[in-house]
Amino acid sequence: MPSKPPKLIAIDHDDYQAEFVGKTADGRQFFLTTPFEPAIGGKAGEEFVALYLFDMKGALVEAKIESFGPRDTMDEAVRQAFHKKLLSYIEPVKYQRIEVAPFSVEKFGTTFGLVPRTPNDEEDEWAIEAQPGNYMAFFEPWDSGEYDT
Repeated sequence: MPSKPPKLIAIDHDDYQAEFVGKTADGRQFFLTTPFEPAIGGKAGEEFVALYLFDMKGALVEAKIESFGPRDTMDEAVRQAFHKKLLSYIEPVKYQRIEVAPFSVEKFGTTFGLVPRTPNDEEDEWAIEAQPGNYMAFFEPWDSGEYDT
């Protein structure tokens, strides 16, 4: 029998996909990230920057998401400037482990967040996936802080 989805997952700060995770001076938790829609099946794809803010207990309180269009035509300098702007919005910050609840929000016709994937015929365990793009996947134990890419 498959386990249940987690109430919280841990994300350890690292130098890769979890480079911008931690806490703000007022104790909120944050995850600043770059989700994407892949360019497959005739679609051009789309690049985003997202800032997710959580309360001290890990519940999502705010999601700021901006689209920058397809990777091959986006202005990388503009995207980096927006990333810096979002970071300045919450500074000062301390990069560290966070523990947050899975969530999803809809914007630009796309589901964003740390979205539960239910077990099915091919997968017999729960996963929490960073969407869109499924660029981080979390599995039990939920408090490990580790993810697959």
